[in-house]
Formats: sequence, structure tokens, C-alpha cells
Amino acid sequence: MGHRALIAYERPDSTYNIHYSHWGAQDLRLKPAITAKTPFGGDDSDRTLRTVHRRLRETTSKRAVDRLLDGRELPARQIDIEPRAIQLTVDEIIDEHLDFLHHEACYVVDTDCRVTAYRTHWFGLQHDCETIDDAPTVGNGALRTVRWHDGEPVGDGFAQGEFRGLKATVGDMLDRDVFTRAEAIEYMARKLDEWTDDTEALIVRRPRLVEDEHEY
Repeated sequence: MGHRALIAYERPDSTYNIHYSHWGAQDLRLKPAITAKTPFGGDDSDRTLRTVHRRLRETTSKRAVDRLLDGRELPARQIDIEPRAIQLTVDEIIDEHLDFLHHEACYVVDTDCRVTAYRTHWFGLQHDCETIDDAPTVGNGALRTVRWHDGEPVGDGFAQGEFRGLKATVGDMLDRDVFTRAEAIEYMARKLDEWTDDTEALIVRRPRLVEDEHEY
């Protein structure tokens, strides 16, 4: 199954390239793994990979990416070397490329290789109630950082369990007609905001729903 993650690397023009990791969300393992010497993760530094990483951040087209990578025998790393897309804003990544159901984590890496690790929380409720049959997986959820201590995420498992419990409760409220679908999403977003302290960050994306009277 994997623990899928997206990684966004900042470029000199302040846009981002996005890469994929099949296991990178497990224990938020990529936050300490991504460094200036190991930009794609891994235990050992490789000069060629560092050069490829730098040049990928400067490419301006898919053709340029293909020319750079074509014919190269590159060592495998925790993160796919070939980008999924280039020159995107953070909003474009979150709104169009991040799948809140299938991507369990998202990492944002600045030009100095400082890494911000986000857990994803999907607002879809079809597995938690009988009222809803489906829900969008893109543009429908929250990104939330966790505290770190001695290179380890503190309370990451608790935060994930806390959100699963929240969804179960909200799903029950939907089936009891206490919430509309839009109200359920708003309630989850509000609870996440209450649980996020001043040292953490929270980014919320609410979907546009047919039943909504509000425009989100």
C-alpha cells in the first residue's frame, strides 16, 4: 500500500517543483532525511544527485527535465528523482496536486533545505457515515504540522488518532441530521484549529458543495 507523500522543493524563482515518495509519509521520515547533502533522502551523499537536484530547480520546461534526466543512471533514493510537475505555487500544489486521501504527508523544502513536514487530514466522510457516498480527495482537507523533539515527531500518532475519532463523531452527527455536509466540514476545520497551538501551522481547504449556500 505504501505511505505516499508529496515533496515540494522551492526554486530560485520562488515557485516549487513537486516530487513523489511512495513510503515517505511513514513516521514523517523525510523531514530529517532531506538535507543539502541528501536532497532526495538516503543515507549517503551523492555529488551527481546534488547537481541534478540543483539543475532541476532551474529547469523551465518538461523538455528541459527530460534532457537533464535522459540516459542517466541515477541511484535510487527515498524520493523519485523525476519531478511530477515544475514551477508551481504552494496554492497550486495544495489545490490541484495534493490528494488528501492518498497522500499522507506533504513536505515543503525551502532553498536552504529547511523542511516543513505536514500531516494531511482528509475531510471525506463516506467511510464514517451512511449519509455520504463520496467526496473529493483534492481540495478537501487540512495540512497540519506536528511538534518535533530530538529529530522525532511528537504526538504524531496521537494527532492522527484524534482526527480519526473526530471523523467518526462527525459521521454519526451527519447520520442523525445534526449537521449538513458543509456544517460537518466546517466543524472539523474548527476543531483542528482549536487543537493547533501557536508553535504549529494549519492549512485548510474546503470543497465547493452543491448543497452549500456559502461560497468557500
